[in-house]
Amino acid sequence: MMKPGDHAEVTLVVGDHDTAIAYGSGDVPVLATPRVLALAEQAAVAALGEDLDAGQTSVGVHAELHHVKPTHLGRAVTARAEVLSIQGRTITFEFRLVEGEEVAAYGTHQRVLIDRDRFL
Repeated sequence: MMKPGDHAEVTLVVGDHDTAIAYGSGDVPVLATPRVLALAEQAAVAALGEDLDAGQTSVGVHAELHHVKPTHLGRAVTARAEVLSIQGRTITFEFRLVEGEEVAAYGTHQRVLIDRDRFL
């Protein structure tokens, strides 16, 4: 059963397809903010692990993101998401994206547990 403190990490080496240019969110070849959010969501999903019931999944419903440092091509970043709270079907995560020892982005993300078949 998931609980506050559960966490997971995902790592990415920034490539051309991860940049602001590729996402259309800017004109510089650095990690795109939308890609940062996708990494945060990926880490949150991983933090849920095997704790979901059969037929259950989660969807993102809210995010607050502060992207504070550019990450250049070829650099590795790691996103860590940690469960802060569980209220009914809503799980709130805190996330950080780091490049080495430096924080590149941080924020919160909420996901709601749903029945996959009913949702589709």
